[in-house]
Amino acid sequence: MSKAKKLSSMDASFLYLETPETPMHVGSMAIFKPREGYEGNFFEDFKKMIAGRLHIAPILKSRLEKAPVDIDHPSWVEDDQFDINRHIFRASLPAPGNRHILEQTVGWIHAKLLNRARPLWEFYVFEGMENGEIGLYSKIHHACIDGGAGAALTNMVYDISPTPREVPPPTARVVQSNEPRDIAANFVDSYTTLWRKPLDASSAKNFDLPRSGKSDIGSILFDNAMFQLETGMKFLGNVPEMVKSVTDMVSKISDPNTRRDIAGLISPPSVLNKAVSSERSFAAVSISLPDAKALAKKANGKLNDVVMAVCAGVLRRFLIEEGALPAKPLTAGVPISLREEGNTEANNQVFGMVCSLATDIEDPKARMEAIIAQSAKSKEMSHPLRALMPSMSNISMLGAPIVVQVLALLYSRSSLSDVLPPAANVTISNVPGPRQTLYAVGAELLHIFPVSIATHSLALNITVQSYRDQLDFGFIAGANVIPDVKHMADMLPEEFAKLQAAYASPETMSGAAS
Repeated sequence: MSKAKKLSSMDASFLYLETPETPMHVGSMAIFKPREGYEGNFFEDFKKMIAGRLHIAPILKSRLEKAPVDIDHPSWVEDDQFDINRHIFRASLPAPGNRHILEQTVGWIHAKLLNRARPLWEFYVFEGMENGEIGLYSKIHHACIDGGAGAALTNMVYDISPTPREVPPPTARVVQSNEPRDIAANFVDSYTTLWRKPLDASSAKNFDLPRSGKSDIGSILFDNAMFQLETGMKFLGNVPEMVKSVTDMVSKISDPNTRRDIAGLISPPSVLNKAVSSERSFAAVSISLPDAKALAKKANGKLNDVVMAVCAGVLRRFLIEEGALPAKPLTAGVPISLREEGNTEANNQVFGMVCSLATDIEDPKARMEAIIAQSAKSKEMSHPLRALMPSMSNISMLGAPIVVQVLALLYSRSSLSDVLPPAANVTISNVPGPRQTLYAVGAELLHIFPVSIATHSLALNITVQSYRDQLDFGFIAGANVIPDVKHMADMLPEEFAKLQAAYASPETMSGAAS
């Protein structure tokens, strides 16, 4: 068995915060069109393909190994009883077998927890849909992956031509020794290297100490001691950047304009910010990517501003229908990737900021302009914090796992989210995707709709992924809060059309009228 890899604090937090009401996995609903004349068995062909490519993403064959009495974060270890038949399932839909029925089924499956005794992922293949389409619902625990690392998994599942590429078999791995004498030798080498240049910040940042990688209590204590020493040295290496970040934060907060902007980001209570049940409602919808980019250019904004403005229009309209639109503007929690270009490690490297959605403004164009202005201010305010996150995202404390899990369960069952002020009213995430057409066992990928996470106090999550010339939106909600989220998703193309009309030139308007 390969060496165990302990989860980072950020990755492990998705395990600790998980309860039966709040599963912490992410997924997607893909739609395929089989190639002309295909008479094979898509399910069996797909499963065989994945089985031959699992070594591209080793996390898919790794299970959790808990520390004794949850004293420390768990580790990923290779599952020596791995069986692909426990992860890829053939599923069917009731008549008429259309996309709406698939969305309802995906919402139901997405609400179910993954089995922690196995690697934390599952695929469901739906054959026999309307128009000969094939649906693929996939889910993987957020402790394994974030949206950026998901691109590496895309490389495993998809090809760029109808003919599947040949993937070389796995090569033999070199397993590092965990013998005490080798650990001691590596420990001495690490310190010798460091003290040759004790004031070199880059040496401190790259300072690595050996680990035993074992799960007995003595090894855990030893590894944690190594981690604390290593973290301390890396912290010292990051001190110049951290001091600059703190200085920038103090400077911004001392500015009255910044304090006013922060006050404007306080989220109002809303019907969206309630405790969620253990059921989910899911819906999917698409709009044109070139049209969205053209609109962003006209408005002197970015694509993400268009996404936010369209979602804001949907939320405003939905809450007016419900008679529950707050007087203050709603806010969105927006995840931000900290991943460097080319980094495909299977872990979480994310941060977040809060943006105003200007839902108090009726005119679509004025709302868009307000969102563009507020978004720029939010990015500026969050910049110093963003620089601090890499140093703060892997803090470890013995005994914390069991404490955090107990607190998460108490919060989940207490309904405190119904009375506490929300940090944000909705989660909106924009994930860049591939522009070229993708295939799986020869079938053309038509859409890939994200299926994300709804939590207590953030009962609605809207995630969008670009693919080819479209933006694929996935709406996931606590079914007790929004029983029919499809009604909300159906509003999105209409709100996009209103926004386009608001920015249309007089010539375009007169041409459309004639």
